[in-house]
Amino acid sequence: MFLVLVVTLTGALAAGTVTATADDNSRHDGQLLFYNHAYGVLDRETADAIEHSAYLREFGNFQVRTTTGAGGQVWTGRYLMGRETYLELFGVGDLPGPDGVLGAGGLGLSAERSGDLARAAGRLPGLGVPEPIEFQQTRDFGDGVPVPWFDAVLTTAAYDGFGAWGMEYRPEYFADPRGNTEPAAHPGDVGRERYLPDTYRDRLMRDITSIRLAVTRRDLDSTVPLLRAGGFSVRSAPDDGIVARGGGTTIRFDAVPREEAGLRQVTFALNDAVASKHVERIGRSVLTVGPGPRAVWTFGH
Repeated sequence: MFLVLVVTLTGALAAGTVTATADDNSRHDGQLLFYNHAYGVLDRETADAIEHSAYLREFGNFQVRTTTGAGGQVWTGRYLMGRETYLELFGVGDLPGPDGVLGAGGLGLSAERSGDLARAAGRLPGLGVPEPIEFQQTRDFGDGVPVPWFDAVLTTAAYDGFGAWGMEYRPEYFADPRGNTEPAAHPGDVGRERYLPDTYRDRLMRDITSIRLAVTRRDLDSTVPLLRAGGFSVRSAPDDGIVARGGGTTIRFDAVPREEAGLRQVTFALNDAVASKHVERIGRSVLTVGPGPRAVWTFGH
């Protein structure tokens, strides 16, 4: 739940909070942004089945959580979290406006090192985005006091049903004990592993290794510059789509009409190989675990 916040807040927040210096130009080689999480809006039957699935609680670190963000916006999501990556799922109508329509979704790409979001944002004008949208997201832990959560960059606030953003977690969030985050592993550590809990160690799921999303051509065209700015290798795919690879995650996009858009498939790496295949039907989706060290979750269209 992110894009509706962007549209609400960009008129009130000044751009320019993410800056890059001339010294950063020498560091533009390499991966700056990594797959953090994606979200999708599913049919109500599937969303409810996911929320009440006993198997998902065995498979991964699964939570149903309500969050209060900037501007008092509140959303309740179903979260499946790994070591560095996670998935956020909603049902039709769980989010306001176009963000709550079947097939809507989003993608967050985050920095691992302090300053890398600014370096990625500095690449965007050369990739056809002359005025990136920059702002700060906050989180309210229940006391009415917003805590800076992460800085964010988008290529546009106009979208059909899907949008991607770059993000970098704030030091204030890591410093707040209510975030339950880990100490820095090295100077400038703002990484995903530090942000997510280590509960994944007691489950099968370790991380997301690939994800496939169907989006409109306009939404795809808005996403590609951010992927390139983050260091992803972007290649054409059959049926007018693309495949982006970088940082250990493959992201496949299919270009489709809006009525065909939505989350299609997620592939997971497991902590351990399983000897036999397990098929779990969850609403209109199918999670196939094993055999071996991976699982594939396919969502019905």
